[in-house]
Amino acid sequence: MLALTFPGRGQFTIHHLVLDFNGTIAFGGELIPGVAERIMLLSRDVEVHVITADTNGSVAGQCIGLPVNVHVLQSNDHTSEKGEFVSNLDGVICVGNGANDEAMFETADIAIAITGREGCATATLLKSHIVIENINDALDLLLNPKRMIATLRK
Repeated sequence: MLALTFPGRGQFTIHHLVLDFNGTIAFGGELIPGVAERIMLLSRDVEVHVITADTNGSVAGQCIGLPVNVHVLQSNDHTSEKGEFVSNLDGVICVGNGANDEAMFETADIAIAITGREGCATATLLKSHIVIENINDALDLLLNPKRMIATLRK
């Protein structure tokens, strides 16, 4: 569990970290260097979920040995499916970049948009609480949560 307090916003108890795969923690279907190590550290405090359409068919192989729950989207409406997945969890930080991340961002306690090499869908960007360029910096925020205070205080 991560206990977070932001002046003017209150306290958040985070139990789950939901990570989009392609464009967020992976590029071209392969984990971005440094992500696995950070997931290992974060999994000590939160349950980590990877949610994906698995465009490249690589999520299972890329996540072998990582303490994550992989959820491959099955419906024809990935946006709604991601939103529903997150709505069934309590205390959630979501990280993503795609248009299909918009609904999960609306449901999350804290939503972090990654602009990265694949960019970020505008609708998702507008639903985020934090925008950051790369996934390793985003995960480092969670490993050092006091870094988020200046960004999220009101």
